[in-house]
Amino acid sequence: MAASKLLKFPVGVTLAVQPGRAIVDHMKTPIHTTAPSLDDIEEMALAALQVIPDPLRQHVRDVLLRIEDFPDEDTELEMGVETPFDLLGLYRGVAMTNRSLLDVPQDVDMIFLYRRPILDYWCETGEDLQDIVRHVLIHEIGHHFGYSDDDMEAIEERG
Repeated sequence: MAASKLLKFPVGVTLAVQPGRAIVDHMKTPIHTTAPSLDDIEEMALAALQVIPDPLRQHVRDVLLRIEDFPDEDTELEMGVETPFDLLGLYRGVAMTNRSLLDVPQDVDMIFLYRRPILDYWCETGEDLQDIVRHVLIHEIGHHFGYSDDDMEAIEERG
């Protein structure tokens, strides 16, 4: 069973730096001598959430964020991935564009961030880990708003 960390998106968060860890820039990866933990990825996600515009942040405050090492086997099969390293994050829920005021919520909306695939991607690309976490988080928030992967890719190309 994969280790996981579950938290609720806060509306306003103050990020505190843990003793013994240096942060060069509030949006850059802390310097680590070991692989960043679930808690480290959580801190990066919360820091990324701070720079998301307030109107968007207000709509995700009831979405739960779950940080796990890997997706479970059912998720791998459902998503059709060849290896669990192929999935960095996942949104589970009903996109806002598909909701009705008359709908009774069936389940809690959740965003999953998968630590090990994120770390693997970080090592392969050399990109800043905080930037990767932020990108994956925003991508999954985009799914919450009903954007497809193609929609988000087009938005990124314009931006």
